[in-house]
Order: sequence, then structure tokens, then C-alpha cells
Amino acid sequence: MSDTPQHPPSNLPPDDYQPPDVPLQVIHEDHEILIVDKPSGLLSVPGRGEHLADCLLSRVQVAFPMALLVHRLDRDTSGVMVFAMTPHAQRHLGLQFEHRRVKKTYVARVAGKLEPKTGTVDLPLIVDWPNRPKQMVDHENGKPAVTDWKVQRYAEGETRVRLFPQTGRSHQLRVHMQAMGHPILGDPFYAEGAARDFPRLMLHAEELRLLHPDGGQGTKFRAKAPF
Repeated sequence: MSDTPQHPPSNLPPDDYQPPDVPLQVIHEDHEILIVDKPSGLLSVPGRGEHLADCLLSRVQVAFPMALLVHRLDRDTSGVMVFAMTPHAQRHLGLQFEHRRVKKTYVARVAGKLEPKTGTVDLPLIVDWPNRPKQMVDHENGKPAVTDWKVQRYAEGETRVRLFPQTGRSHQLRVHMQAMGHPILGDPFYAEGAARDFPRLMLHAEELRLLHPDGGQGTKFRAKAPF
């Protein structure tokens, strides 16, 4: 491993897990919550097997033994994650996620010119069982999934966009962008050809807005996209 931390390519086979050797990035810490910036290429929670034991949760609990899981990000997605520091906070935050009170903002680079500059994707999703963990659009059996988007700027052959998921389905942003014909660059599951040939998935959880478990005050936490 070099002295300069490198993210592993996001198009590695699923069983070829090489988590990044980078320091824990703490954004905020208090008696109820812990906010960290997850690197791309690191699992949120351990997978099956010793080779998938290294994850953000285990790294967080080395430094903060009381930390409890609240939600997850995909392995290849980077950005803001919240952990609870007490069982009360875990319940409080869990209900906020369940009732969609947590507001999430993502930044992505997608293939092609996404138009119009704002809009909404409303396509129900279901697991693609023969190709797990992939998901797919299914109008008959899928669960509701809604994503708003707002273009930030255009570049040659791509668009930088903010994504605002209104629901929290697995791979929601990735499938929705692909379904629109604009897959997220570097996506090992849903991008093809040149759009897949990037060093990482170009998707970052930029901001999390939530109610603090101690008193219910609205708070927001941000981590700048590394791309």
C-alpha cells in the first residue's frame, strides 16, 4: 500500500474486496450522534466471511465502542453517514429514516447530457434475483421509488447532478439514472463501456439533514464530494 491512499476500482469482482486503507474521517461527534465521511470501496457493515469483515462499522467501533448502526451506504458510494451513540439515539434516528424525515442529498457524475435541468424519476424497484445484488424496474411488483434531480453543470459527455431520493430503496439512484439513459459513471453494475471505465463509482452522499435525538433540533451535516 502506497503512502497516498487510493480507492480500489469499483469494477472489481464482488468477491475481490480490497477496502481502502484510509483514516477515519469524523465530521461531528457528540453524546448522541457520530457523523463520519465513508470512503468509496468500504462496506458499511461486514459481509459474509472473514474476508469481508473490514467495514466502516467495525472501524468506527474501534474508536467509538458505543457506536450503533443506523443506516447504510453502498460499498462503492462515499459520503455522510450517521451512527448513534446511545440506544435512544438509534431508535430516534431509525424512526426518522423509516418515516422519511431524513433529507439526503447526493452528488453524481452521469453519462451524457441530462435534460431537463430538473425533474423527478418515479419508477418502482425490485431485486433482480438471478443477478443479486442488482435491482431493476418492475411496474407490477416493484416497491415505490422516487428521486428528484437538479443539474449542476454539463461537461464533455457527462453531467454533474444533485440527486434527492424521496425513498430509500437499494441501488435506487443507480437504477433510476440508468433507466433514464444516464448511468452513473464508474458503476460496476449498471454502466457499460466507457461509462464504466472510471476509478470509482461517481456517487457521493453530500448532505444529511435530520432531527437531533436530544431535543429534536434540525441539523445538517455535509462532506464535499472528492470528485
